[in-house]
Amino acid sequence: MATTEVRPSSQSTEPVLHRWGPRLAVLGATIVGLTTLAVGVGLGPRHAAKEGLGPTALLGFSLAAVGVVAVVWATVRILRSVRRRWWFVVVPAILVAAYLSLWTLGQAVAATYAPRPPLGAATPASVGLDYRSVDLRSSDDVSLAGWYVPSRNGAAVVVLHGAGSTRSAVLPHASVLAEHGYGVLLLDARGHGQSSGRGMDFGWYGEADAAGAVTFLARQPDVDPARIGLLGLSMGGEQAIGAAGADPRVAAVVAEGATARVAADKGYLSSYGLRGEAQQWIDRLTFAATDLLSDAPRPDSLRHSVTVAARRPDPTRFLLIAAGDVETEGLAADFIRADHDAVRTWTAPGAGHTQGLETAPAEWERRVVGFLDVTLR
Repeated sequence: MATTEVRPSSQSTEPVLHRWGPRLAVLGATIVGLTTLAVGVGLGPRHAAKEGLGPTALLGFSLAAVGVVAVVWATVRILRSVRRRWWFVVVPAILVAAYLSLWTLGQAVAATYAPRPPLGAATPASVGLDYRSVDLRSSDDVSLAGWYVPSRNGAAVVVLHGAGSTRSAVLPHASVLAEHGYGVLLLDARGHGQSSGRGMDFGWYGEADAAGAVTFLARQPDVDPARIGLLGLSMGGEQAIGAAGADPRVAAVVAEGATARVAADKGYLSSYGLRGEAQQWIDRLTFAATDLLSDAPRPDSLRHSVTVAARRPDPTRFLLIAAGDVETEGLAADFIRADHDAVRTWTAPGAGHTQGLETAPAEWERRVVGFLDVTLR
């Protein structure tokens, strides 16, 4: 009986590969292009602005260039494979995808691989204050640098700067407090100025840094440990709020320009309807990417931290300051407050972000010092 040799045929697979191979290549180029573009934009411009065209900035710009080339190549291939009437769908879709990648992954990269801002030449002596340079440890044992102006009234305040700056940026605020007798500790956040560690622009290390600062102040002979407060601007304000929720030793918090450091903080966006809902989804993706890129502990929401601190038997008191020219800051402050009696809010008329003291110095001084005089008396 004759046998017939059966040979494998590629006729069934070759059409599939021929049909899907180029499509998968285009899809892969699009994903890789959008990813490298986002990472490059997250690294290049900020590092170039702070550090010049160093290795990180050059890497960022190179990745961004590769990403642009890959996305353009993929877009051209897609346009050649579809009819012209679909071009008005493809091009906006690619642009939306690029926007989302930059706003989510790009922002997460920028926050977690932030450049180290230099301290600068100004010191408390520049505003007429006697001080000493100090080194202290965060609660997770990171070395932090600061300046300490001794207390004359037994109370002291840690002053926390915003993202991308250092303790020298909050010298005017420290000067106001010191003039009224408060001890002031101006602290470089980790990864900023002369402090060790890796910077994080969403302030997720804030609880650990602030805990170390409070411990330092509690050990000073001129400070009553029960009369310690925090004053923070922008990221520093968010760190101060989070620290108060985690540390019952914090008696008072002044937070100016605090808006969000996790997606749950954007709950106020629901007042913007569909546009606000879309932004909340973008924020969820942003902070999810941040969580993957950083080893920092993901903090509680600002609203939750305020609730925890305000419900203690001896509650922490809060003053939230919003910029009059930034609508979302007022909405964020009201959302964070959550109708707790221990929380006050003030909107500085005509002020931009963290410009309350600059725009209305007398009113800022009256409200902030008056609040601290009552809560840290």
